[in-house]
Amino acid sequence: MAVAQANGPTRPALSSRAVIAGVWSGVVLVLLLVAFAAEGRAAEPRPGLEMYAVDGRHIGYAPQVRTDVSIHVTGVVARVRVRQRFHNPADAWVEGGYVFPLPENAAVDRLRMRYAERLIEGEIQEQQQARATYERARADGQGATLLDQQRANVFTISVANIPPGDMVQVEIEYQQRLRWLDGEFSLRFPTVVGPRYIPGSPLVTESAGFAGHGWAADTDQVPDASQITPPVVAGVGDSLNPVTIDVDLNAGLALGDISSPYHDIVTEEQGPGRYRVRLAQGVMPAERDFVLRWRPELAQQPTAALFAEAWRDMHYKLLLVMPPRADAVAQTTARELILVIDTSGSMHGDSIEQARAALLGALRELRPGDRFNVIQFNDRVRTLFTRARPADADNLGRAQRYVRALHAAGGTEMLPAVRRALRNPNPSGLLRQVVFLTDGAVGNEQTLFEATSAAAACSRSASDRRRMPCS
Repeated sequence: MAVAQANGPTRPALSSRAVIAGVWSGVVLVLLLVAFAAEGRAAEPRPGLEMYAVDGRHIGYAPQVRTDVSIHVTGVVARVRVRQRFHNPADAWVEGGYVFPLPENAAVDRLRMRYAERLIEGEIQEQQQARATYERARADGQGATLLDQQRANVFTISVANIPPGDMVQVEIEYQQRLRWLDGEFSLRFPTVVGPRYIPGSPLVTESAGFAGHGWAADTDQVPDASQITPPVVAGVGDSLNPVTIDVDLNAGLALGDISSPYHDIVTEEQGPGRYRVRLAQGVMPAERDFVLRWRPELAQQPTAALFAEAWRDMHYKLLLVMPPRADAVAQTTARELILVIDTSGSMHGDSIEQARAALLGALRELRPGDRFNVIQFNDRVRTLFTRARPADADNLGRAQRYVRALHAAGGTEMLPAVRRALRNPNPSGLLRQVVFLTDGAVGNEQTLFEATSAAAACSRSASDRRRMPCS
């Protein structure tokens, strides 16, 4: 939960008792993103935002609000900024609250409020602490914003003490990982919180209060039902919470297609692998999700894009590697395959049988020009060959007989086996792969990691071996 608090201006001071009376007798301005299914339409146009008294009485409609969405895509990650404006048309200080959706994999990391020509940065606090901070600010007549997550994709925001006739702007930022499916990337920006079934017995009657402003009362099975059921406002067209969307798409690769299935878009190429995408009409009503898809142009060879970013004196890089086209001619690379198998007592039974089957399958995949070796370990380390040998018929036949004869017994001394597998006294110059099969967990994993890191350079190439001793 995040909270942003302003120090001024403040609502006229009240006594503690009067504060409670003022809160419960005042007007609450509820700003609601309209809930429609993607195909749903309503028949009767209405303004999009409704005002309620705290006892739940509907007292009229608020003017339109505007939502501006800025999306910056870098490779497989999107950073999204959502800026929403709140207007208090009443002649009294009010509190605003609204429910809005975000992608289920969104990680919200920033909350800002522009209030009385000030910019206030939010602070992430534990739920109870954030609620207490917000309540204190509201009681003291200060501007405050509270962001809370109700579900993986449903959030609520409360804004305290909006001055009469004033405007408050709330900005949230989040990051999300993009979806990759069937050869294309996609992102979804949801604009509606769809109606949901609320089971259980009501905890309070509808006239007992309006704590969550939803159409459903809290129940014993859904105690926060009033927080996740924003009223569905009948209407159609741009009058329903107008939304603008601007996408800076840095794909890093040439794209064959950019499309949106539910909205008309305009795409401008900004440079190699970089595009700007906007709504063709400039604005859309918040009645269906915005989805953007793009398909990279795959080549005969794998392609890569490197992204770099500096933040707080730290430098970060993201490497995106794309596979070749499906119809590309596969080019094989000769390799040196080292198969390491655990034959300790814990492998007895199904484990050793499955490991033997895996080894035999790996041996069948070897091709002419490849080299290989088999290493087994328990209390001791044993190798099939003193060094990797060519994958010819004689050597493969010998290896298959060796694997079928493996049995489980003894302890699990992994460290000598790791060192033996990564030792490379006679580099072959081939692509070297080490495959380790074990069912055991050991307590000296840090030692194994350190040994692997130290020995890996020796295993890569002859030049590595010249730089550091390899035993």
